[in-house]
Amino acid sequence: MRAPIAVALGAIPGALGRYYLSLLCARLWGTGWPIGTFLVNLSGAVLMGLFVGWMTDRSPLYPELRLLFAVGFLGSYTTFSSYILDASNLARSGAWVMSLAYGFGSFALGWLGLELGRWLIDRWR
Repeated sequence: MRAPIAVALGAIPGALGRYYLSLLCARLWGTGWPIGTFLVNLSGAVLMGLFVGWMTDRSPLYPELRLLFAVGFLGSYTTFSSYILDASNLARSGAWVMSLAYGFGSFALGWLGLELGRWLIDRWR
């Protein structure tokens, strides 16, 4: 039961952080370009890199901390950080082609999936 609680406790501040950073960016720079999402994704990737580097030797000692921060906080702050970590792990293991296929494939198929969902809703209306 501790694992779901750790994820939930991390998710709340992650989601609120994303929300408030996006509001701040919209107020400062407008909504013409998604600067809020852009900054959330970049900062999430940096935070994931810092966390993974720091946890390399500590992971067995603090499993709930990994769940709280990497899955809960960063998972609700941005899924981009997990996406980039997965692509990086593939590349670091020597699977460069798989890493690139995963990275570009996730983007392209994700975009197509989103457009399919929009198209289906438009047809349903």
